[in-house]
Amino acid sequence: MAATNNLLPLTPAVFHILLALMDRERHGYGIMKEVEAQTQGEMLLRPGTLYQAIKRMLELGLIEESDERPDPALDDERRRYYKLSALGHKTAAAEASRLRKLVQLASSKQLNAIDLLS
Repeated sequence: MAATNNLLPLTPAVFHILLALMDRERHGYGIMKEVEAQTQGEMLLRPGTLYQAIKRMLELGLIEESDERPDPALDDERRRYYKLSALGHKTAAAEASRLRKLVQLASSKQLNAIDLLS
């Protein structure tokens, strides 16, 4: 298992996957749809990107495959569900803190969203 600081900075895809799993377990398609919703369509994870990231995140211990399954009548039994691990939660919090500091630095340099419009 990797130490949190050794995993930073996270790629945007990995960070968004962790955020998508923060409130509940999801299967791959559910993760893709949640990332699309939480970014208001600005980030679209393609299946290849998603499953490559999931494979790596499983290896690093950031996420785990869930043993829990929804009612088979309500779901496809072939779907794999993923959940956030304790390390994944700590890593997401550390990345959020790192990004918060970066935004504070940009603000202290008078850089803001209005600069993007010029």
